Amino acid sequence: MKFLIVGLGNIGAEYDATRHNIGFDIADTFVIKNGGTFTLDRHAFVAEVRWKGRTFVVIKPTTFMNLSGKAAKYWLDKEKIAPENMLVLVDDLALPLGTLRLRATGSDAGHNGLKNMQLVLTNDKYPRLRFGIGNDFPKGRQVDFVLGKWKPSELPIVQQALLRSVDAIECFATQGIGKAMTEFNK
Repeated sequence: MKFLIVGLGNIGAEYDATRHNIGFDIADTFVIKNGGTFTLDRHAFVAEVRWKGRTFVVIKPTTFMNLSGKAAKYWLDKEKIAPENMLVLVDDLALPLGTLRLRATGSDAGHNGLKNMQLVLTNDKYPRLRFGIGNDFPKGRQVDFVLGKWKPSELPIVQQALLRSVDAIECFATQGIGKAMTEFNK
């Protein structure tokens, strides 16, 4: 079985360790745990890892967040992976910090990376793992918050949730989205 794991984020050092790049951070954590490394390829940094008889093509698009669908579609087609075997890793303002939500399908919920994904794929029928980044920002400061770095007090929660995110990816691949949702949407 083959899976495409798509971590959403923005390339460039100025975006490293920001809330909006948590999809990249989850992808990095998963690949490092499984002994892989990323290389630059078409539209993305790409790593291929194997775990429990499954192959994971993990990408971090170089197209920037708002054009993530282009990279996802390219790699789905290139690797001949069905959309239901793709898991998109994304930040979510509507969820408390560190909360995980797996969904088999669904709306973009105002997230520009997911909007583009749905535009390019022409549907919303692909699984996604939403990682709660909280919404502790003053009115009108959403962009600064999302593109901001984690507070030191948030880092232990983020680290723990990153490890749970890796477990969620593994559960998704071995037991399916339904079981993964039951296990991790608590």
